[in-house]
Amino acid sequence: MDSPQRTPLFEFHGEHGGRFVDFAGWEMPVQYRSILEEHRAVRTAAGLFDVSHMGELFVTGRQAELFLNHLVTNDVSGLSRGRVLYTPMCQPDGGVVDDLLVYCLGKTEFLLCVNAANISRDFDWIREEAASYECGLEDRSSNYGLLALQGPRADAILQTLTDEELDRICYYHFVEGLVAGVPCLISRTGYTGERGFELFCPAEEADPLARAILHAGRDRELALAGLGARDSLRLEAGFSLYGHEISESISPIQAGLQWTVKFGKPDFVGRSALLAQHENGTESRVAFFRTGDRRIVRVDSSVFSGDREVGRVLSGTLSPVLNEAIGSMLVESDSIENELTTEIRGRRQNLRLTKLPFVALKK
Repeated sequence: MDSPQRTPLFEFHGEHGGRFVDFAGWEMPVQYRSILEEHRAVRTAAGLFDVSHMGELFVTGRQAELFLNHLVTNDVSGLSRGRVLYTPMCQPDGGVVDDLLVYCLGKTEFLLCVNAANISRDFDWIREEAASYECGLEDRSSNYGLLALQGPRADAILQTLTDEELDRICYYHFVEGLVAGVPCLISRTGYTGERGFELFCPAEEADPLARAILHAGRDRELALAGLGARDSLRLEAGFSLYGHEISESISPIQAGLQWTVKFGKPDFVGRSALLAQHENGTESRVAFFRTGDRRIVRVDSSVFSGDREVGRVLSGTLSPVLNEAIGSMLVESDSIENELTTEIRGRRQNLRLTKLPFVALKK
């Protein structure tokens, strides 16, 4: 078996007590202290995450924008330099190849930030789809480090390290500038639901940048945070995770991401299948639940309506803010309004449908 890959911050994590796990072929810190402490720090102060395992693919050329509008479900044509777009990238049958962020560097240059587990597959998929377009594709993932600074104090911490006016960067926009002397793409995005930034930087500068941010946040209760808190935060915010709420077998329509599918634009991959789902409905839907109990509902647990199995759990965690278990499930559409239960250690547990997000957030 191949050895797990390591981000430029591997030694930094070890120095600060990171507990490593194998995640999508990467040796990543799942936590430093406790997941609950790190989660609460992001909600009340700030947390610093290493997300350098994510992929950076560049699409460039005269027909780059035209091609991307064919490739993804959301509308790339409205982007201008400095804008970011969230979008699924689908198969012809409507299943999701991946979900990604599109960064508009110009009408002929785009950065695609893709999930770590899908970098190679995404690259091959995009290259094949691009064959008839005048554009180029390049994987520059190894060139980049990527840090996420998230939480209500993120602005104050980062502002001490840059001359860029951070409060002028709108949600899902970015600027390019220096942070602690390191050239960065400073993006007002994140996966926690809190205000914050994601910082793309040269891979060799990721370690000094992380140390500078950690030092700047020492008096503002900044915590290092790992994959465990990242997952509980994103679920609390109601964000989808590839392989869970969206996948090759769960479409954006099923996942409640209709807003990312723009049927008004020219034909795109998956359009016919997704339009049929939009107009006729789907056999199953993704829904989110809370339990009123602290016991975590495990992924792939069966969901029941009465004694009939009608679905399965997609994600489950403990919400430190609500102090109860929350999660998502894929359920037969006809049963979504019924009283639903699952089993935890042989006992039935009610699953109460809830609207997103689970907690009030400020981006």
